[in-house]
Parts: sequence; C-alpha cells; structure tokens
Amino acid sequence: MNYYQQSLTIKTRGKDFHPITRDVENVVNQSGIETGLCTIFVRHTSASLIIQENADPDVLTDLSHFFSKLVPEDSKLYVHSTEGPDDMPAHIRSMLTKTSEQIPISQGRLVLGTWQGIYLWEHRQRSHQRQVVVHINGK
Repeated sequence: MNYYQQSLTIKTRGKDFHPITRDVENVVNQSGIETGLCTIFVRHTSASLIIQENADPDVLTDLSHFFSKLVPEDSKLYVHSTEGPDDMPAHIRSMLTKTSEQIPISQGRLVLGTWQGIYLWEHRQRSHQRQVVVHINGK
C-alpha cells in the first residue's frame, strides 16, 4: 500500500461554488497510484466540499438559493456572530453538507460519474484562502 498527500490552497471569491475537480485530478496523477481511494478534506468550519452536477449551472444556483432559505443570514436568529452576520450561518451550512469526500481511483483516475464535479463551497461572503488536503492511498 502506498500513500500520497498534498495540500491545496484554494482562493475563494466569496460565497459561491469553486470547482476543484482538476486540482484533485492533478494530485491523483502526481501520486502515481493506479487503484485506490482519494480522500479530500477541507480544513475549515465555514466551507464545505460537495460532489455535484457539473454540466448545468442551474443546479448550483438552486442549491445556493435553497440553502439561503434553509439557513438565513439573520443576526436575530444566532448568538454567535464574532465575524459578522454570515458567520454562524456558514458554520451551519458546513455542518449540513460535508468537510470531506472519498472517491475511488481506478486506472489512475478518479471514478466520478459523467456529470459529477468536485466543488469547494465557500459559505462566507468575503473571499478566503482555504486549505484542502488530498490524501491518496492504494497501489
């Protein structure tokens, strides 16, 4: 069993979906692992990772609108607001989604479906530098 790990720095543009599929594919390619498992982990509590539709941008728009209604940025609803009115809602959105994903590797490539892409979902209004750890094990 071989292991390979690399940290990616993703500069976000504020609350939005940031495609990182190519970045993760590059790490898999660099690893030289042909068959195994790729684990992706975001080292933050106000951003998350999702695997979602990569062909029709309306899907991401609808997800964003749905989460805005599900977890509103209303300061009257929360006690924690250290970094502003989007602070606690960002933590809740992160908790409702995921901070990690696992994707099989076969023939040196991620085994994603035809219409699947990997996204870092920034839940804060302003831009941030986010750290995403890519850990690969296999042979």
